[in-house]
Amino acid sequence: MNLLENIKSRPLPLARLMGITFTHAEPDKVIARMVVRPDLCTLGHRMHGGSAMALADTTGGAATLVNLPASANGTTTIESKTNFLGAADEGSTVIATATPLHRGRRTQVWQTRLETEEGKLVALVTQTQLIL
Repeated sequence: MNLLENIKSRPLPLARLMGITFTHAEPDKVIARMVVRPDLCTLGHRMHGGSAMALADTTGGAATLVNLPASANGTTTIESKTNFLGAADEGSTVIATATPLHRGRRTQVWQTRLETEEGKLVALVTQTQLIL
């Protein structure tokens, strides 16, 4: 089973609920996509910050998952920082690209860029994952 199949074989309930789909997985990069539906928006028809954070957390968590050592029992987020830099309109697709900043024995740190399909930067998220 390749890394993308590995991620898809264990879908997270929240990811399924939000419509997050994974399109690429390798040790140094995981990519997911999400259509900004009305129920994921603020009153202004723009993606809600919590939706953006959940997309980034899900993508960074999946990236950690495919990099876990064989002895690990899983992973959990222990810290996350989000810089919101732009908006994603309702109906647009947001692409989340997670790349590693640090992969240690006990923690991994991932940076996830959220961009529209047109390449507009929406948010930059840095998260630390604990290896369980």
